[in-house]
Amino acid sequence: MTQFFSRYRRQWFSDVRTARHDIMAGIVVALALIPEAIGFSIIAGVDPRVGLYASVAIAITIALIGGRPGMISAATAAVAVLVGPLVRDHGVEYLFAATILMGVVQIIAGLLRLDLLMQFVSRSVITGFVNALAILIFMAQLPQLTNVGWQTYAMVLGGLAIIYVFPRITRAVPAPLVAILLLSVLSIGLGLPVHTVGDMGRLPEGLPSLALPQVPLTWDTLRIILPYSVTMAAVGLLESLLTAQIVDDMTDTDSDKQRECMGQGGANIVASLFGGMGGCAMIGQSVINVTSGGRGRLSTFVAGAFLLFLLAVLGPWVGRIPMPALVAVMVMVSIGTFSWASIANLRRHPPTSSAVMLATVVVVVATRDLSLGVLTGVLLSGIFFAAKVQRMFAVERSEVDGRATYRVTGQIFFASVDRFTRAFTGEESATHVLIDVSGAHFWDISGVGALDKIIARLRREGRMVEVVGYNRASADIVDRFALHDKIGVETGAVPH
Repeated sequence: MTQFFSRYRRQWFSDVRTARHDIMAGIVVALALIPEAIGFSIIAGVDPRVGLYASVAIAITIALIGGRPGMISAATAAVAVLVGPLVRDHGVEYLFAATILMGVVQIIAGLLRLDLLMQFVSRSVITGFVNALAILIFMAQLPQLTNVGWQTYAMVLGGLAIIYVFPRITRAVPAPLVAILLLSVLSIGLGLPVHTVGDMGRLPEGLPSLALPQVPLTWDTLRIILPYSVTMAAVGLLESLLTAQIVDDMTDTDSDKQRECMGQGGANIVASLFGGMGGCAMIGQSVINVTSGGRGRLSTFVAGAFLLFLLAVLGPWVGRIPMPALVAVMVMVSIGTFSWASIANLRRHPPTSSAVMLATVVVVVATRDLSLGVLTGVLLSGIFFAAKVQRMFAVERSEVDGRATYRVTGQIFFASVDRFTRAFTGEESATHVLIDVSGAHFWDISGVGALDKIIARLRREGRMVEVVGYNRASADIVDRFALHDKIGVETGAVPH
């Protein structure tokens, strides 16, 4: 317990220099969260304050109880696109109730260690996920770059120049923050005709209040919200766990995925109680945080707390921040997020790995559904892996004095049983058949069933059959599920 609290304390305040970087990075993230949260609120069909309050509550709460320091969680498009029908048909109070249940489901998922399912997500799927999100982040900026004046393009280019050049001068202040501040001063001072944050939607005034959802506590309410809650929980956990893995790689540190699952659940419950929608980890804002120097829990907490300060105190000024400044930051994020090495690796990596990566990218970009894209990648990875293992299988036959020996090597499972069975179809001359499986492994009941089928056919033809060489694991599954011992007794043949 002492070790846990010591590590937790270091995740907040390791030293003064790190704390300063966390604070500055959190401020940048807070500014970048505003248009995103407003946009996600519009997608969900709710007032902008629902997304903004959710971002405040989720960021602050996950900083306290999450499992991945430095990762940013807030209201997200992945969850917002799921709840539009619920809000349209039943109202925003049902959204709050569904978000509470979403949090409960995520906590249960953490207790059940569903985070371990991430072990089945291959590196190719993660790369495809990252590249797809980078493309979606860039595409999300296009509405701000169409049907606008030259001033917008000039400000975006100027912002990108500041972001990439300023670090050569000093890294004491995050370059994205400098770009936002300088372009805001320029836009307000000169009265440039560009879109502002205020044009995205009306910013809330004051602080959020604590309240329970105003819905009837009936089975009918549960029937309405449960499908939405389970879907939101699954999508939120999937994006959060994948983003946590990406932040792990960027910072060369580990995270507690089980704690992150339960932390996401707790954060969503808190968000709903303060009038917010559901959310999860955000890869774009997490990249901004990490590249701006944010590493600890303090950066995530500052992002939420400073966003609340901006909304409650500086709302009118925040509304005047030019959108081109924030577009420049998000373009930087999309460029930094995309795995450019994956393009060169298309020729160097195995074709199956490249196919998985490209399929994940195409499905995510085409459907805007992260879970569907990742599911596609995981299924393809499984199919390609099974096909590869299936090819690592061979049966070699030799015969001496009417005794045929079959030496089986490789993996015997559902994908290889057809080849396993066909290897014995041409047996005609031998009266005694020895099947040596010392170089093989039986993985499932399909493999055991194939062995049953082979032995049954050979014994019906009057041949003596003997199987030798089971390893311990194969012997266990054969003992539990095989039928050929019974066949041998019934036919009078010599059992193995």
